[in-house]
Amino acid sequence: MPYTPIVATLGYVLSPDGGSVLMIHRNARPGDHHLGKYNGLGGKIEPDEDVLAGMRREIREEAGIECTALRLRGTISWPGFGKHGEDWLGFVFVVDAFEGTPLECNPEGTLEWVARERIPELPLWEGDRHFLPLVFDDDPRAFHGVMPYRDGRMLSWAYSRV
Repeated sequence: MPYTPIVATLGYVLSPDGGSVLMIHRNARPGDHHLGKYNGLGGKIEPDEDVLAGMRREIREEAGIECTALRLRGTISWPGFGKHGEDWLGFVFVVDAFEGTPLECNPEGTLEWVARERIPELPLWEGDRHFLPLVFDDDPRAFHGVMPYRDGRMLSWAYSRV
């Protein structure tokens, strides 16, 4: 059977000094698959856009800012991650520069600047603790990982770099 995941973006916006990350606290919609968790910004790619355009659009929609410098940090395949067991394939970016002032909230929750060293203390998806160090490390190579989920739980994690 062919792998036909939902293609999405996930972006981590750095503060101008690089010490904090703009995170969304998913606290606005009851029934949200991510309710209570902190996450980067992003979402599904539209049929008429490339991955970079999708990332820019999602950040514009969710945070009200325009990305001016982005880096692709990696890709992650999340088989079984969706609310109903859907497969997801995510392109993970760091946003190094932006224009505008981020919104305080959006329909999904509150936007908060979080010190990079505090991120592991937040309520995150279990798997985020495995790949987030790769997002923010000094290795210029992109990572490419697979993180299967079943019933909302991470089963394993493996990645490679070229």
